[in-house]
Amino acid sequence: MTRAWPPGAVVTGEPVHPVVRARLAKVPQVTALFWIIKVLTTGMGETASDFLAHTVAPPVAVGLGGLGLAGALILQLRVRRYRAGVYWFAVVMVSVFGTMAADVLHVGLGVPYLLSTIGFAVVLAAVLALWYAAERTLSIHSITTPRRECFYWATVLVTFALGTAAGDLTAVTFGWGYLLSGGIFAVLIALPALAFRTGTLNAVVAFWTAYVITRPLGASFADWMGVSHERGGLGLGTGPVTAVWAALIVGLVAYLAITGADREPAGP
Repeated sequence: MTRAWPPGAVVTGEPVHPVVRARLAKVPQVTALFWIIKVLTTGMGETASDFLAHTVAPPVAVGLGGLGLAGALILQLRVRRYRAGVYWFAVVMVSVFGTMAADVLHVGLGVPYLLSTIGFAVVLAAVLALWYAAERTLSIHSITTPRRECFYWATVLVTFALGTAAGDLTAVTFGWGYLLSGGIFAVLIALPALAFRTGTLNAVVAFWTAYVITRPLGASFADWMGVSHERGGLGLGTGPVTAVWAALIVGLVAYLAITGADREPAGP
């Protein structure tokens, strides 16, 4: 017999009825626009972090990034269901602060990109292990409780820091440059999608693998556009690149907010 779930119910240890899951969902459906906006946020976060670091004192920039992240996450956690503007604002602030976290380790503390990449990968594995141990699932379609949402955002934050370190590792330490690195990550991001389509990788693993790769993918191309010709870029400047990518994000998120194209259907 189908259980009648009351509106606003918080479901924890049992499968969630589709209608209730749609009402409680705090993340968007994974569509093509989801991946496009995700890549844009990674690039915008990379150049915004660099712009702030060269415009104001680095400690002030990190402080502003931390305050922005805290405010965005508090707002996201307080809303009762998915809101496109609130959700993607949180992602943008995670991107900015995640970049700063990776850069502080390398620039401020002198940690090599290889070591920070390995370190963030270990932290990501630990967060995912704790999440799975507590909830027995890592599916983003299960983000219907506050605890699962906290695990989700902790995972997102670490993926941004990991992706930043990995992108700088290939572009700088390996000497591949930003354009080549972006091209390589563009190829790599197709692999989990192909593996999922062929049934050799489950949806959860494919999603989080692609999610990590979007970070160095977007950041590499944004850096290539923003850095000087001497560093192998187009020399457009981090400020203008940040502004253009931010405008694209705002436009696409506004479209989603108006149309609801990325909201989970509530069912019949």
